Amino acid sequence: MRVRGGSLYLTQMREKQKVRRLYGLLEKQFAKLMKEAQKAEGLTGENLLQYLERRADNAVYRAGFATTRRQARQLVSHGHFLLNGRRIDIPSIRLKPGDTLEVRPKSAKSTYFKNLDQIIAAAGQQSVSWVKVDGKKMKIKITGLPKREEAEAGINEQLIVEYYSR
Repeated sequence: MRVRGGSLYLTQMREKQKVRRLYGLLEKQFAKLMKEAQKAEGLTGENLLQYLERRADNAVYRAGFATTRRQARQLVSHGHFLLNGRRIDIPSIRLKPGDTLEVRPKSAKSTYFKNLDQIIAAAGQQSVSWVKVDGKKMKIKITGLPKREEAEAGINEQLIVEYYSR
């Protein structure tokens, strides 16, 4: 089957690469996440998007604490956040409902976090239902699971599922 702009395989691979770049994952990380999504109950594509959305770096981005996912990844990597009271520096940690991400007290004194109100305003992120943000206390509360509609627009997860099922 031919698809505009090349073969079906090419279209599927481009979609996978687009999502990988969007969320800032390496090939091995993405393949592992895909394998996990295939094993889980429910639709594989929706599971994949949910896993991508629930990463700590993405939650920081969605909360508006960073203007880009790359910046959010760096903030988490540099250990500026506490997850349920414990310092984290792994951006790929998957959050679950009930988790709380907060800025470390030492980090809160930095210029970046002192100007967090301006950063949140500049990010202009539309809030998502599964993240509750307290800008004054610099806390992010995970209240539920992300819905398909709240994931990044323009993703055709079915093409990715088909790519990995060959």
